[in-house]
Amino acid sequence: MPEPKTIHIAAAIMKDSKGRLLLVRKRGTACFMQPGGKIEPGESAQSALIRELREELNLELSPEELTPLGEFTDIAANEPGHLLHASMFSTERCIQEVRPAAEIEEILWLSPSDISSRQLAPLTANKIVPHVWPSSV
Repeated sequence: MPEPKTIHIAAAIMKDSKGRLLLVRKRGTACFMQPGGKIEPGESAQSALIRELREELNLELSPEELTPLGEFTDIAANEPGHLLHASMFSTERCIQEVRPAAEIEEILWLSPSDISSRQLAPLTANKIVPHVWPSSV
């Protein structure tokens, strides 16, 4: 069996004033995931994330507002047979006002009590939720 192809993305862990996690669902898909997107050739992960947040959520963040959290890999939610490798960042800025744009169809503010009732992307469910809320898994 061939090795799965890997998609490289940059994504963000962002919370609101209630400590809920911001997730998005792209048009035509079922799973909620961190906002972010694919890194273009020659683009840094941080630059890609800033661009994606602007395009998808009309959100402007500066490089100084993003803290690298590490690299996370899991099965891609929307590309069968692919792995997703995410350069993950967080921001201390409390996110309040976001509006879906581009291919984003729905925004979700996830709290620990909602985890089991939502369809989460593998990377979100297996890596990010345990990172954000270790006691909820």
